[in-house]
Amino acid sequence: MTQEQWGQLKKKLQQSVGQSNFRNWIEPLEFSSVSDGVATFHVPTTFLGNYVSQHFGDLILYQMSSLVPHVRRITFQVAANSAARPTRAPKNATAGAISMQIDSFLPAAPLDERFSFDTFVVGKPNELAHAAARRVAEGGPTTFNPLFLYGGVGLGKTHLMHAIAWELKTSHPELNVVYLSAEQFMYRFVQALRDRKMMDFKEVFRSVDVLMVDDVQFIAGKDSTQEEFFHTFNALVDQNRQIVISADRAPGEIANLEERIKSRLQCGLVVDLHPTDYELRLGILQSKVERYRQQYPDLVLNDGVLEFLAHRISTNVRALEGALTRLFAFASLVRQPITHELTQDCLADVLRASERKVSVEEIQRKVSDHYNIRLSDMIGPKRTRCYARPRQVAMYLCKQMTSRSLPEIGRRFGGRDHTTVMHGVKRIEELRVQDAQIADDLELLRRTLEG
Repeated sequence: MTQEQWGQLKKKLQQSVGQSNFRNWIEPLEFSSVSDGVATFHVPTTFLGNYVSQHFGDLILYQMSSLVPHVRRITFQVAANSAARPTRAPKNATAGAISMQIDSFLPAAPLDERFSFDTFVVGKPNELAHAAARRVAEGGPTTFNPLFLYGGVGLGKTHLMHAIAWELKTSHPELNVVYLSAEQFMYRFVQALRDRKMMDFKEVFRSVDVLMVDDVQFIAGKDSTQEEFFHTFNALVDQNRQIVISADRAPGEIANLEERIKSRLQCGLVVDLHPTDYELRLGILQSKVERYRQQYPDLVLNDGVLEFLAHRISTNVRALEGALTRLFAFASLVRQPITHELTQDCLADVLRASERKVSVEEIQRKVSDHYNIRLSDMIGPKRTRCYARPRQVAMYLCKQMTSRSLPEIGRRFGGRDHTTVMHGVKRIEELRVQDAQIADDLELLRRTLEG
């Protein structure tokens, strides 16, 4: 940090602590140097250093970190030419130095560099959330405040939160952006109460330009934390500061959350990240494969493997990405191409865990109902198109949604040969790309069966 930056920081501190406190405690500080993440200040007496450390240390450290991010600790040392007799230093202070770690109070959580807008795959289930996040990441006047993102585990909420923070820090480095979980917010609040530093806590959180709180459902039922969160929320909104919140469900559905907080959270834009559909899951897998090609350039990936995984693992994106990572690592170790058989062997436990408990009989019933034909006609020998096409759709779904072999599926369809099932599955795979109606039918039937 330069002397010019220290001058800027002093002006901000003067606005925060008031003229009297500034004149008595901040103005006497002399910035010395920054080395290995430690900023050193000279003070005329140990007493003044102790007092500043206890009452203003968190605030100085926090505001300094916005100018010099690598500063993690500050220390106050009595100037060598000071004639004042140092008073007794507090415990853990050494050689007349009073230090404070930034980690004890700074609320910002680390950002994952993998979670950027460039690595976020957009599809129908998340396109609105992505567009809203992009808009907030542009900075400027708030369009909707707060932005509330909600959805189940592994659907991309945290990814979008990190992406917003990265974008703002890159394109608007002058903004004070704070991202943390609701649990971390509560921890900092309790710590401030314990250390009698509530004024510092309020100043830190109410002076940010963008506040991002992940998993806000965590504070439900915690009255004191909810109270402080409510006042922090109001203070930032009144100053037109942007707030971004995420949770696992909509504001009105979070049990034990105060009604006034629910009302506040609903006053902005509330966006649901829907469960992923087949196309989005396939897109995510294809995106991951492109990155894995750099790490495993010699691996061969057979056709149909990604489609198989996109169908079979639909719980959440994390499970899907984890399965692909494991598959590539396994294939690399055994030096074999990634075939359908290797995939089933490597991911046997994952596939069992994601088994949808759907039977061939249930698929046959749902398909016959969907196409309004009798079950006996679909399974029977009739080969007219009005029966053959639904029969092929049912065979395709049985192949994708159950662990039954082709011969077993053929036996359940009137004793047909496994080559007939193979032909039917291949035909539907072709039509799914060419015929939008078939694609819609498959997605609707899959969702119905999974539900």
